[in-house]
Amino acid sequence: MINLSEPDTIDERAINKKKLTPFTVSENLNLALNSASAIGCTVVNIGAQDLKEGKPHLVLGLLWQIIKVGLFADIEISRNEALIALLKEGEELEELMKLSPEELLLRWVNYHLTNAGWRTISNFSQDIKDSKAYFHLLNQIAPKGDRDGGSAVTIDLSGFNEKNDLKRAGFMLQEADKLGCRQFVTPADVVSGNPKLNLAFVANLFNTYPCLHKPDNNDIDLNLLEGESKEERTFRNWMNSLGVNPYINHLYSDLADALVIFQLYEMIRVPVNWNHVNKPPYPALGGNMKKIENCNYAVELGKNEAKFSLVGIAGQDLNEGNATLTLALVWQLMRRYTLKVLSDLGEGEKVSDDIIIKWVNQTLKSANKSTSISSFKDKSISTSLPVLDLIDAIAPNAVRPEMIKREHLTDEDKLNNAKYAISVARKIGARIYALPDDLVEVKPKMVMTVFACLMGKGLNRLK
Repeated sequence: MINLSEPDTIDERAINKKKLTPFTVSENLNLALNSASAIGCTVVNIGAQDLKEGKPHLVLGLLWQIIKVGLFADIEISRNEALIALLKEGEELEELMKLSPEELLLRWVNYHLTNAGWRTISNFSQDIKDSKAYFHLLNQIAPKGDRDGGSAVTIDLSGFNEKNDLKRAGFMLQEADKLGCRQFVTPADVVSGNPKLNLAFVANLFNTYPCLHKPDNNDIDLNLLEGESKEERTFRNWMNSLGVNPYINHLYSDLADALVIFQLYEMIRVPVNWNHVNKPPYPALGGNMKKIENCNYAVELGKNEAKFSLVGIAGQDLNEGNATLTLALVWQLMRRYTLKVLSDLGEGEKVSDDIIIKWVNQTLKSANKSTSISSFKDKSISTSLPVLDLIDAIAPNAVRPEMIKREHLTDEDKLNNAKYAISVARKIGARIYALPDDLVEVKPKMVMTVFACLMGKGLNRLK
């Protein structure tokens, strides 16, 4: 399921499949949880044991998050430019780009309902219980057969006038079935207004038949449509996996009031005086000023309490979503969070890059490995062999030697080693957010987090 939602997240070679024991089952569950965390699912209160025991609310909560990641992947303007058709009169593209996938879906439904001459909806619970909005939506998005020579699908609206809500929902779903979209809901789910299942039903309709056409509008600045970088996505997934509120859909616009940054400060033990923080809803007049005050306080805490290097960063830069300066702060938060886990294990000793590198090399040497690293920029890291050897030193038998290519490595071999290394690291319990590309391209920041997480696992096993 994780790989369906975010392809290539888990290297299936790392999954234990044969002759499963309680230990290898537990490794698989760790792999699933740490991979879910890496794609942005909140896994703070759930462990392998909870999955093993099948605790319903925890299992269902996790499954819903994984499904949602996949369903929402393309409900994002940079990945689906036709969504520009949903711009309202006089609205700037930047405003549309700040909407969450849920808000975009609601607007998409209302766009089609307006075209059908039907009243709009404001939620996926109360407003859809009678199925009438769905009938109109299906009728609007069903292929008409005029474009691209495809065949038309006729939606039968006779069920619309059925008196009984449950029967009407049944007729509506029969029509959805014609589009291959009878998924996620039963008639009873529609009538009870189950918000999650109805949201999934609508997202699936959107992904199958968006029925939107990119406007021929030359006034739109297409440079705004650049998708997020891998680094931005990693940071966003890291924050979401920690359960920050609100959920971060867009790294910059969702940090504009600094509320999530304050939550992250608390996680790294930087005290936040919440009496100094302005909380939503913000007033229509002067609301942005309230957000800037928050951002100023966030920068002040970063400089004075966290002792971060924030030269030239002002609150306004965060509020306006200055990419370089925002990433500088977010990276220092992630780094401190990663190192805090280590200091907690090492009796509070302050951990530096040098300490991690020294520990990595000593551990490799003690296990008679020939690999070592001189820094987090060491070119040998692009092979992932130092990472794989370190995993083997910490957790013997976790790495299967026949899965690794050691000599005459092509770029493809390096990527395969990296995919395998990250999945096996997650399997032994390391919560790694880095991507295989980060190892292959030797991105020092992310490389540091990989070795720090493995050091955490290694020290944990010694305790």
